[in-house]
This record gives sequence, C-alpha cells and structure tokens, in this order.
Amino acid sequence: MDYIRDYAMYASVFGMFSFAWFGWAQENPRAGWRIYLGIASGIALIVCLTGVYLSVRNWDAPSALNEVSAFRNYLISFYGEFVLAGVGAYVLIRSKRKAYVAPWIAFIVGIHFISLKNVFDDPSLWLLAALMVIVSIVAVIVAPRLQVANSAITGIGAGTVLFAFALLGLIRFIAV
Repeated sequence: MDYIRDYAMYASVFGMFSFAWFGWAQENPRAGWRIYLGIASGIALIVCLTGVYLSVRNWDAPSALNEVSAFRNYLISFYGEFVLAGVGAYVLIRSKRKAYVAPWIAFIVGIHFISLKNVFDDPSLWLLAALMVIVSIVAVIVAPRLQVANSAITGIGAGTVLFAFALLGLIRFIAV
C-alpha cells in the first residue's frame, strides 16, 4: 500500500538528516569543498521543509505508523539505534578514536534501516541501509588518502544518499 504521508515524511526526515550530514562534513574537508557543502546543506533543508509542509497538509492521510505494532517496532528500532550509536561514540571518544565517530554513526543508521523495511513495508529501505553501511566503510578507507577527516567523506556520502532518498520520497508522493 502506498502511504502518501510517509512519502512526505521521507522527504522531511531524510532531507533534515541530509542537511545534518552535509553540515558534519564541514568538520575538516578540503577548503574548496566548503561552498559546495554549504549549497548542498541549503538544498537539503529546502527539501526537508517541503516535506514538512506536505506532511502537515496530509496529516490525516494513511501511514504505516498508524498500526500500533508498526509504531511500537519503529520506536524500538529508533531507541535501540540511538543507544547503540551513543555508546559506540562514547567508547570511540574515550579510547581516543573520535575520528571514527561519524562512520560509526553512519554504520548504525544504515543497520537501523534494515528493520525499518518491515515497519514501512518498503524494500527501498534495504537499499538505503546498504548504501549507508557502504558509505561508513568507504569513508575510513578514502578519507586518509584524501587527507581529510573521516567525517568529511562520511558526511558527503551519507548526505548524498539521504538527499537522494528525500527526493525519492517527493517523487513517490507526487506519483501517488
């Protein structure tokens, strides 16, 4: 079943997190990348706000989260991810490996989307999960070679992937 409100929320939520990841990418990128990261952040914010507007306008439309078990499973997945990401980040920082926090968070967010496939009955979330996990792995390989922070590559990769899925949410919203 197509849930029009969920597609609007995809645009909103994925747009917001794309904005955040492009922001995190600005920790220590190459100087010439900053303007593009700023522009990408701004465009992601516009997509986010468009999704917010469409969500509010369609708030009474059906949503996968209207089912009690789906909403409960979503909350379990979200809080589990939040705790695991936080504990991992804490351990990385305490062990003087803070450069790996951004890839760690991207990895956990990617894993999080595996369980959300069942919540939203949306197989595209498996692709999103795989892409986020790939970004987290590629970042720790590529960043040192480019002499930039892991967060720069992680933020660019995660921001781009989430932006693409925010746009996909808008496209699916329009198509329904």
